[in-house]
Amino acid sequence: MKILHFADAHIDMANYGRHDTETGLPLRVLDFLKSLDTIIDTAIQENVDLVLFAGDAYKDRSPSPTFQREWGKRIMRLSKAGIPTLLLVGNHDTSPASGRAFSFQEFDTLEVEHVKIISKPGLLSPPDLEGLPVQIIALPWINRATVAAALQNRGEAEKDANRTLEEISIELVERWLEELNPDLPAILLAHGSIEGAVFGGERSVMLGGDFTIPPSLVRDKRLDYVAMGHIHKKQDLNEGLHPPVIYPGSIERVDFGEAGDEKFFVIAEVNKNETKVQFRQLTGIRPFITCTVRIDDHKPVTDQLIEALPEKEKLAGAIVRLIAQYPRDKQSQIDEQALREYASPAFEFHFVPRPEMDARVRLADDQSLSSLLPADLTKIYLQGLPVPTEDIPPLINLVNQIINEVHDEENQI
Repeated sequence: MKILHFADAHIDMANYGRHDTETGLPLRVLDFLKSLDTIIDTAIQENVDLVLFAGDAYKDRSPSPTFQREWGKRIMRLSKAGIPTLLLVGNHDTSPASGRAFSFQEFDTLEVEHVKIISKPGLLSPPDLEGLPVQIIALPWINRATVAAALQNRGEAEKDANRTLEEISIELVERWLEELNPDLPAILLAHGSIEGAVFGGERSVMLGGDFTIPPSLVRDKRLDYVAMGHIHKKQDLNEGLHPPVIYPGSIERVDFGEAGDEKFFVIAEVNKNETKVQFRQLTGIRPFITCTVRIDDHKPVTDQLIEALPEKEKLAGAIVRLIAQYPRDKQSQIDEQALREYASPAFEFHFVPRPEMDARVRLADDQSLSSLLPADLTKIYLQGLPVPTEDIPPLINLVNQIINEVHDEENQI
């Protein structure tokens, strides 16, 4: 079995930049579509047996028709090439409300040939996969509605309403592991977090946030490949061992948290008890650059800001932000127009000023908080902020008005 595995396409993340004059699409959307085209081209050119998409086609479950059109064009290429394709529903593809359509529902509604949508947990065998000699345990993004549907499909009802979704889902996967045909390779296709995985920016996945899958479950020897989605950083959580537990990562950098991450998809040769994995790097990924500077008194402020940026050649085509810390009295010395002129080769430039606050106003030695009225506390607080002196009295009056209204409501109660 030769499979192509990718995830977290998020093709409509148009949060930076301008529009393309020819297509009318945001230029950032074209970045994502370029990577998606590379993935689709590879699947067709290398004649893979199966394409696994592990969830999150868009940034949310209500994409515009224009973005649906662009996603649909590319998935239809796989359909026309006769390549079985599984589209797993991720957290950005679904609504928490029961009965609401997910973002690529149209492929299911129109019964597009060779394209199968997986919106409910389940075990797929060869008859479900056009006769392919493989079995797949599918675990889309977990909410109570999807778990209840999976239990109902098994002819069961959820008896203990206090059980967590994690417990119910893990129980389902463990049952399906028992039902596997030992002669066929088995794949777990899931969208969620595995305990111990790392997000972009080196943030470890901790219990208590997302639905978290225990490592022991995905490292079960009865599995031959684990195809994950949801975390945007490429990683193998069982490196060098069987089965490979793979997050391919997102197909483009989504924000500055992924500035240092290269982007990939995966080609895997999946056999019983032996799987070979190739991470295929996506090229032409738009760079994100963050520069930080703290202004001192030795040079002109704007000169220091410009010196903190890379050379213009390195800025070309990049999404750049400059974070500047400086005393508040230096604010008027910043020539932002000159700064933006220097950064003009960048695809987009963000200047993030962080003026330092004045020293905190402290209470006199003979004062205590309990001895002060709200108006006095408000005045002391405002004096520690960059608020014009003439604005302080009306702000104090507003605070007093709010406090009086609250007191009046309490008395009425």
